[in-house]
Amino acid sequence: MRKISPREARRLMNRMGVKMEALDGVERVVIYMGGKELLIEEPSVMVMEVSGQKVFQISGKVSERTVEKAEEVLEKPEISEDDVMLLASQTGVTVEEARKALEESGGNLAGALMILRSRRG
Repeated sequence: MRKISPREARRLMNRMGVKMEALDGVERVVIYMGGKELLIEEPSVMVMEVSGQKVFQISGKVSERTVEKAEEVLEKPEISEDDVMLLASQTGVTVEEARKALEESGGNLAGALMILRSRRG
C-alpha cells in the first residue's frame, strides 16, 4: 500500500465533497456532560464538513469541573433589591416570595408577576 501525501489526501477529500478548514480565533471550548463539564483552553479547532454535517476536531489543555459551579455562573440571574421590593409591594407577597419568583423568571419582572398570579388562583 502506497502512502498518500497530505496534498493528495486534500484533493481526494475535495473530490468526495469533504471540506476541511481550521477555525481561527477560538479562545475556549466548553463541553457540558452529566455531572461535570470539560473546559478546553487554547484550543486548536478543525472543522470538517461531510454530506452537510459538520465534524469538529478539538485539541488543547483540558480541565474538568462540576456542573453545580458552572450552573451558578451561567444560570443565576442578578436580582436587584429594587425589583424585589417593587414586586413585593405591588403584589402583596413577602420579600422572600418576590425574590423566589424573580429567580424562577430569570430576573424578568413581568414573568415573576405572572408566576405569582398563577400561584394565587
